[in-house]
Amino acid sequence: MPNIKDRRKRIKLSIRHKIEGTSARPRLSVFKSNSAIYAQVIDDTKGCTLTAASSKEYDLKGVNQNVSKEVGKKIAEKTIAAGITQIVFDRNGYLYHGNVKALADGAREGGLKF
Repeated sequence: MPNIKDRRKRIKLSIRHKIEGTSARPRLSVFKSNSAIYAQVIDDTKGCTLTAASSKEYDLKGVNQNVSKEVGKKIAEKTIAAGITQIVFDRNGYLYHGNVKALADGAREGGLKF
């Protein structure tokens, strides 16, 4: 029986085969751990990170939906300041539920279009 990491890796690879970030529409990738949640906007054609935000960067304690929503708003601010309004959302193998959904909702509230 595969463990959680193997399952997430398999799902992540299937997602990455379907989506790709470009200069016009980069990819918003999410990573979460037990202590923090991270988001970065990536241009896959150049292979570089355009903007990034995390809960540790803003001294937000723990990971809950409120913290995730704030990180979503912060990444939206940085991305819009960089001149990007449309993105592709990469949930990175996680279920679109809870903290991942809250981050996406925060990014939408911040002005990003998925």
